[in-house]
Amino acid sequence: MNRISDLQLRSTYLEIDQIVGELRTLRIASLEHRQGHKRPPKLPSRKILVGVAEGLSAAMFPNRLGSADLADEGVDHYVGHTLNTTLRALLVQIQHELHFNSGLETLNDEDRERAVEITQAFAKRLPAIRSLLETDIAAAYEGDPAAHSVDEVLVCYPGIMAITYYRLAHELHLLGVPLIARMISEIAHSSTGIEIHPGARIGGSFFIDHGTGVVIGETAIIGRNVRLYQAVTLGAKRFPVDEHGALVKGIPRHPIVEDDVVIYAGATILGRITIGRGSTIGGNVWLTRSVPPGSHITQAQIRHETFEGGAGI
Repeated sequence: MNRISDLQLRSTYLEIDQIVGELRTLRIASLEHRQGHKRPPKLPSRKILVGVAEGLSAAMFPNRLGSADLADEGVDHYVGHTLNTTLRALLVQIQHELHFNSGLETLNDEDRERAVEITQAFAKRLPAIRSLLETDIAAAYEGDPAAHSVDEVLVCYPGIMAITYYRLAHELHLLGVPLIARMISEIAHSSTGIEIHPGARIGGSFFIDHGTGVVIGETAIIGRNVRLYQAVTLGAKRFPVDEHGALVKGIPRHPIVEDDVVIYAGATILGRITIGRGSTIGGNVWLTRSVPPGSHITQAQIRHETFEGGAGI
């Protein structure tokens, strides 16, 4: 009886079939305009990439991010099994991206082989990524008086999750699968509120404290031992266009932050400017010019005057 009522509701009141037909017409027209055919290749799956990012994190830090009941003697087996499963899933997603980019009806042998090569090259970089993350975790522990252990930093701090996913995504970006890289970065963005474009270049011992609202653009370059607080933006000042009015993509347009710089909450730094080594940028500063090494940039002091009897007004 309920099923009959559902069917009547669908056909009589909501006119679902008509809506489905209109959406199909719009979808087909859009696909033909963008790709030239009605059935484009599949894109990488965000849902699967969530599992890939979690699996890679667990393989690098099995005792803290892996299985809760993992015994010491089973760690290597767990890491091997996790890597095998995760990298196979990643390989399929890389195939999807390469196939989509090719515009061909089927995945060709060249892209199939390239997907294997990218996956193998990425796998070999995982130990180096783990080593780099160790410096980030240490920087967070040493830079935050509220941190009681490096384990707390690893499992609790959103900045570490965002940096971990960024470092994985950055390697994939360099290896030629920028869409998957961007998707992994955006998975972290959704969870942490921290947006780091995988094209950015970030040195070791990088610490994002609190983190919500941090934005780091595609062409930003960040040195070693840099600390950012929440709501910091390393963005572009302007967006040049070509003779047809289209945005010019890929040009350097984001800041260069040299080693040992601290940028406090709410600071906005825009354009291809350089923040010199050892500088401190105060909270809520708006900066569009380069500053030399050792600079201390703060807001203008608030002027506070008392007027009596209308004097001065």
